Amino acid sequence: MSTAPASEPREPKPVLVFDDPLDQQSSDDTDRGWGERGDRDSAADLKRFLDEKPPHHL
Repeated sequence: MSTAPASEPREPKPVLVFDDPLDQQSSDDTDRGWGERGDRDSAADLKRFLDEKPPHHL
């Protein structure tokens, strides 16, 4: 009497997607990464201003 080997779960095959990539928002389309900071504290804003002030504005 022979037994069939237990079937292992298979990974799904990759699927081709034919959507228009220009319809999707990329990470460059957001303000994230363009200097926007999550903290909106006035003390943090002052610290950022003083840290990023060019030397000729002393």
